Amino acid sequence: MGTLESNGHAQGESAGTGRRTLLGAAMLGAGGAVLGLPGAAQAAEPDAHRSVKHGGGGLKSLPVPTIIGHRGASGYRPEHTFGSYQLALDLGADIVEAGDLVPTKDGHLVCRHEPEIGGTTNVADHPEFASRRTTKVLDGVSVTGWFTEDFTLAELKTLRAIERIPANRPHNTLYDGRWEIPTFEEVLRWQDEQTRKRGKQVWIYPETKHPTYFRALGLDLEELVAKALRKHRKDRKNSPVILQSFEPTSIQRLNRLVDNPLVVLLSGASTRPFDFVTNGDPRTVADLITPAGLKEIASYAQGIGPTLDLVIPKDAAGALTSPTTLVADAHRAGLILHPYTMRNENPFLPANFRKGTGVDAYGDVFGAYRTYFATGIDGVFTDNADTGVLARADFLND
Repeated sequence: MGTLESNGHAQGESAGTGRRTLLGAAMLGAGGAVLGLPGAAQAAEPDAHRSVKHGGGGLKSLPVPTIIGHRGASGYRPEHTFGSYQLALDLGADIVEAGDLVPTKDGHLVCRHEPEIGGTTNVADHPEFASRRTTKVLDGVSVTGWFTEDFTLAELKTLRAIERIPANRPHNTLYDGRWEIPTFEEVLRWQDEQTRKRGKQVWIYPETKHPTYFRALGLDLEELVAKALRKHRKDRKNSPVILQSFEPTSIQRLNRLVDNPLVVLLSGASTRPFDFVTNGDPRTVADLITPAGLKEIASYAQGIGPTLDLVIPKDAAGALTSPTTLVADAHRAGLILHPYTMRNENPFLPANFRKGTGVDAYGDVFGAYRTYFATGIDGVFTDNADTGVLARADFLND
């Protein structure tokens, strides 16, 4: 998720003992063969984690604040790989965002951050695919690279994942080439396997990526997602699969096809969802987060996934200001909030929580978590699930 997020840049030194401790934890249980589904080590579950679970099934069974492994444990492994997904569970994530769903030429769903795969796979090292490099207009933006819809699944399976932001995460490049691209079918089977092995329900949080773009190509993401969920009997109200999209009409389509919990993702206040652009809807995200806009979302979805800046804006220097009324307004409409994305590295933190200047150095992320949790959010996407779990325990025990 997070198509419109900032990626950060530049070089830097890793920060001291605290970071080494976290990375040491991240090294545990992170095995997994290139082709097979990885084995699992049971993650320790802190008392605070257990104490905040609600009764009942479905969404009510999740801890609050919920810790969502953003593309797995992408702070420690190349994103959207079984190595990343596995580690997120090992580090205590309540839900794994597996994955951002994009289609292949032959109609399979695979997990990639974007349909363009030049930045997340070793496709550039495959001379047999050199001629597939092209330029396309993706949601109004010209993008050059290699695109999943130009490959069959068999061809994509010859590629291997690489770290997307190596300047910020040089340690992740150690794992370049280790894992292949997962399919959504494989993720659904992996979910069942991990649920059996761990003795508790594993949740996933897939996203339909650029559905308007793909619909114009004759590839219907919502139908493909619904078909897979029905096959695995995971298309019900209490199924452990939350579906999300930046396009409200995609969520509306999913609402007609399946009974899963649904979440509308929200980018910057001045932006327009791309389906609004193509449909001539003049509204922006600012309109969607008004009480009237939230009430409308609540008519077809159970939650919103706003950027953190919609919860607490930043000033011109990048420091946090005062919280908005979004949390209270959304709760009043009956919606949960799962904002995105908490990351440990300096460039991704509010300016008042950064430490030093290294772009791969960790800042005061626990302080940032405490500030966001205090707004009453129901959960958060994070690249570092272990940090999120510790921050939640600190917050609940304060």
